[in-house]
Amino acid sequence: MTTALELESWTEVCEYHDLLPERGVAAIVAGVQVAVFRLADGSLRAVDNLDPCSGAYVLSRGIVGTHGNLQTVASPMHKQRFDLDTGRCLDAEESVACYPVRLVGESVQIDVGR
Repeated sequence: MTTALELESWTEVCEYHDLLPERGVAAIVAGVQVAVFRLADGSLRAVDNLDPCSGAYVLSRGIVGTHGNLQTVASPMHKQRFDLDTGRCLDAEESVACYPVRLVGESVQIDVGR
């Protein structure tokens, strides 16, 4: 059973068709800058937009790709790669937060509170 609090924690950020495959967009959700990605298979991922290695809010402009079976984004600043499922950096000690993202109809929604 879904509670009213759970319903309120999801925020619509855009329509699914607004996202291009293998590209990211930035959104501010509850004061948090989030990078949202639509992958080649149509699935969605959301992580912090802040690149912890450079201190710049740029991950939404990163290069989406893979490393083995991992879905990744490479920072456009210094090219560190981040796993889009765990937030772990593959090239340094830093990491980024990952956020639940879902598709409701055509609405892409993110929950930064979980």
